[in-house]
This record gives sequence, C-alpha cells and structure tokens, in this order.
Amino acid sequence: MKSPAHPLPAGSSFRFPHLLRAPAALAAGLILTAPAQAQDKSWLKDWREKQANKGPQQYLCHYTAVPLQIDGKQDDAAWAAAPWTEYFQDIEGDAKPKPTFKTHAKMLWDEQYLYIAASLEEPHIWATVTKRDEVIFVDPDFEVFIDPDGDNHQYYEFEMNALNTGWDLFMPKPYKDGGGARNEWNIEGLKTAVNLRGTINNAADKDEGWDVEMAIPWKALGEYTKRPSPPQEGDQWRAGFSRVEWLIDIIDGKYVKKPNTPEHNWIWSPQGVIDMHRPETWAFVQFTRLAPGAVSFVPDPSLTVRYALQEVYYAQMDYHQKTGSWSLDFKELGVTPPAGDAWKDWKLEKTAAGYQCSVQWQSPKGFQPWAIQQDSLVGPVK
Repeated sequence: MKSPAHPLPAGSSFRFPHLLRAPAALAAGLILTAPAQAQDKSWLKDWREKQANKGPQQYLCHYTAVPLQIDGKQDDAAWAAAPWTEYFQDIEGDAKPKPTFKTHAKMLWDEQYLYIAASLEEPHIWATVTKRDEVIFVDPDFEVFIDPDGDNHQYYEFEMNALNTGWDLFMPKPYKDGGGARNEWNIEGLKTAVNLRGTINNAADKDEGWDVEMAIPWKALGEYTKRPSPPQEGDQWRAGFSRVEWLIDIIDGKYVKKPNTPEHNWIWSPQGVIDMHRPETWAFVQFTRLAPGAVSFVPDPSLTVRYALQEVYYAQMDYHQKTGSWSLDFKELGVTPPAGDAWKDWKLEKTAAGYQCSVQWQSPKGFQPWAIQQDSLVGPVK
C-alpha cells in the first residue's frame, strides 16, 4: 500500500506504513495525516483477498496451578508443556516473503494473570526508548493486542522493546472507524521482563535474540469487557501478536536505521493488509483448565456470520469512499448475503449514526440476531 506523506517531529528518521503506524503515532501526540484508505484501493477486495490466507490462527491456552516467575527466561516447568504458536508471518500473509528472523509465542493463565512469552531471533539486539508510554515501535518491539469480546471494539494494546520499556493503551474502536487511543490508560499490576541472548546496543558482536515474558492481570483486562475475567472453561478471546523489525546498517561501530526504509511487520495471524488494527482477523484463544491432550480447540461457529457481516461492512466502506454516504441495497453494494436454512431476515437499515446490517443466524443454540454497523461493531444483538 502507499504510504502517505507525514510531517514528523524534527529528527525523525522513520516513516509509517499506511494505516498501521500513523494512527498509533497520533496516540502519542505526533502530528500526522492518515487518509482512510488510498483511493485506488478497495476495502472489500482487500478483505476477500485476506481470506485467501490461512485465516485466524487458533491457540489452546492452558491453566497453570503454579504462578510463573516473570524473569524473561521462560524456564518455569509450566512453560515446557505450553505449545508455541506458529512462526510469525509478514503482516500481509503469503503475498510477502517469509520473515528473515524467527518469532513465536506461547500463553498460559491462572486466576490472577494471563501469561505471554515470546522468543525473537535477532543477530543485532538494539533499543533506544527508555521512558514508559513513549512510541516504542521506533525500536524493534514485540506487541500484544487483546479483544476479549471479539466485537472489534474496546481492545487493549501493549508494546515492549529489548530494554523492557513498555507502552500500554486502550482502544475504544479501531482508528479506521474514527477511534482514538486512550494513551493514559495503564495495565495496573503488569509484570514484564526481557532475557537477552547476547548484548544490547553492541554492534561489535553478533547476538542470538531476545525473549520476553509478561503477566497481564485479569482485573485490568476485565475493565472493558462484559465477559468473565478470568475466563471460564472454553471461553474464547481474540488476540494478535506483532513484531516490528527495522533494517539497519553498522556505521562507525553503531546501529543506524537504513534511511527512507519502512519497518517490517511480522505477526502471528496475518491481517492481509498493513494495518494491525483489524481485530476481525486476530487469532482465537481458547482457555481451558484441562491438561494438555485432554481437550481440543473448538472452532468458533460464529465465524461464518462474522465473515458475512464483515463483507457487508467492507462493501459499505468502498461505497462511502466513493459517494460519502451509506447504501441500503445489497445489490448496489455488490454483495450477495448467504442464503439457506441457517440464514433469514437479512436487513440494511439507516440509523442516526449511519447504518446497521442485521440477520437472523442459526447458531448451535437456535436462531440468534447478529448485526454490524458503520464503525465495525459486530456481534449478537442483545
């Protein structure tokens, strides 16, 4: 995608890929201009092509009866039984080359915390940001995104670098839908640590990588969710992991970013486009107290209705981009809603804020009303 021109603070040597970094920088107070989408791009086309990738990843997160020591080393006995995620891919999925360095993560939970660990292969470990809640992704970093309700709204973001500097923020809704980050929000009680497999900011040697561990309190994650926190057996939350990697040169014994070169974005569950703030593409994490091997991941049956409603949403984004208004006609949008015994009463209705698309979908418990609206809020209608 094209990168818009952004006026940056004096001394800045980086640029932000379209829609991914510009909004995050806005949260930090940088003066940027981020168009909704390049005019030669189709939201719907991007969405449909995204589905040609593997789709949302799945992870079975097991309970640990013994609290973990957060030191970055990941040597607690409980971690040995926790499965790794697949190695991260480029944010655009199979359309781009595989990442140069390997990254993967794992999760556990208990009554107090959600535990996340990650291992990042890196021959040159470096970082510069030392103050909490500054823009971390100007350094190589590891990022966590969590949407407990899976409704595309009210989700959490946390970033950290190899100096163990963190940036936490809360998103009422995605930037593309007019959302703005609450940068003043903090994960109270958060524990983080980094284990360096090498030396940091030393260009004279070659490193192996760096590892992270974190313990995120359920109390903080439950602040903006109507779901149980900690979760109940079998509950599924949406989550995304991302790694930012910058290309560098070694000049006069120091690490220097390659000029006019965007960062790599390597992630767990591919977005299909350069924008981490699309919660509908994040992975499904299923929580269980049962021992490994005693339970299997159960795919969320609502994924079919979620995808059908997201297609209408992205078609509306295209229509609004061209006309400045919303359509109440599926044919005009170029979308044919699913039909058959599992679907009835598809509707497009005008609302004070924009529109709502709704349908009666046959869930495992019977017909259930679902809807999506102009700001991407999606889910069952209460």
